[in-house]
Amino acid sequence: MRIDIISVLPELLESPLNHSIIKRARDKGIAEIYVHNLRDFCEDKHRRVDDYAFGGDAGMVIKIKPVDKAISFLKSQRKYDEIIYTSPDGEPYTQKEANKLSLKKNIIILCGHYKGIDHRIREHFITKEISIGDYVLTGGELAAAVITDSIVRLLPGAISDETSALSDSFQDNLLAPPVYTRPAEYKGMKVPDVLLSGNFKEIEDWKLQESLERTKVLRPDLFDKLSNNE
Repeated sequence: MRIDIISVLPELLESPLNHSIIKRARDKGIAEIYVHNLRDFCEDKHRRVDDYAFGGDAGMVIKIKPVDKAISFLKSQRKYDEIIYTSPDGEPYTQKEANKLSLKKNIIILCGHYKGIDHRIREHFITKEISIGDYVLTGGELAAAVITDSIVRLLPGAISDETSALSDSFQDNLLAPPVYTRPAEYKGMKVPDVLLSGNFKEIEDWKLQESLERTKVLRPDLFDKLSNNE
């Protein structure tokens, strides 16, 4: 899989994309991730990517021309399945969407900045807009890192135990059950007996019940969706 990220501040992505699971996936050739500086596609000597908004609104807006040049340059080399724009008014990002994106071959992520981007970019170039939450960030780089991380960890071979990703929270619209490790008792605090029983069916039943209870209490919105789908 290949992910190309277009950013005004590529330095913000250096650490998230060069450590842990993402780094291992890149080293193994499982994922190719490239960050492109939008300023490299500017024609003026000051490499200016933004300008004032028509209509007198406050704040600067990313111009259409450098974005067009960046996307056109990438599309001239390969076909892209999605061109994603990170935006607070985009589609709420979910594990289900991460699963879908992990099946794609080539993706572009355009990071928003300043007051936003010229709306013509969204109308004519972008195929999907994604929001990682109901809040505003300084730029879309952190959102792009979140999206990339959530996708790459699902790729076969990215993590040593591939079944681990399948039991993550939200994979089945449930929060994950509690997890414990040794020692079985610490300062009077004990691991639930069922987890030490060796009875696989009882353990799985316990995990499911705990997931349901935690989801009901902590994320009633998810629990309601689950109930409505039954």
